[in-house]
Amino acid sequence: MGLSTHILDTSRGKPAPNVAISLYRAGIDRSVDSWAKLGQGATDNDGRYRGFFESNPAEFTSGVYKLRFQVGQYYQQLKVETLYPYVEIVFEIKDASQHYHIPLLLNPFGYSTYRGS
Repeated sequence: MGLSTHILDTSRGKPAPNVAISLYRAGIDRSVDSWAKLGQGATDNDGRYRGFFESNPAEFTSGVYKLRFQVGQYYQQLKVETLYPYVEIVFEIKDASQHYHIPLLLNPFGYSTYRGS
């Protein structure tokens, strides 16, 4: 089914557009010491990105993944100080027949995430 993400800048009450995102998968033994980069993109005007597996849906398999959000660049464009140059969220896909939505609720000095729908 695939993977999607969404960033909401809670300090502004708005989506975070144009944030660069990279996706990685842990090694076959699920070792988080070795990550393979699978793709990259940027959030749209609604703060969403869905394109990680569009070109090759068969690559979406069970395993441990990591999303890396380049939030420092986002806040630099807004001329807002932030504590975080980037945010990484590590999660596990157990059933690749399901859709996984990994949102990021962001502010300059904190963030949270959850499994969305």
